[in-house]
Amino acid sequence: MAEGDLQKAVGRNLRAYRLERGLSQEKFAEVLGVHRTYMGGLERGERNLTLRSVERIAERLNLDPINLFL
Repeated sequence: MAEGDLQKAVGRNLRAYRLERGLSQEKFAEVLGVHRTYMGGLERGERNLTLRSVERIAERLNLDPINLFL
């Protein structure tokens, strides 16, 4: 596994979750309580999330945090 692969996986999974629900990045950012530009960075795997941030995002989505990594 290369450096940054986990944050890219989280980004891909967030994007897939958003698209499955038919939400724009802006609306999805509102759901997560983050700015839309931050959401874009997350989806592109450009943001280095802390585990606590992953937990918060998962809580807002009613997911087990591990699901964001798979």
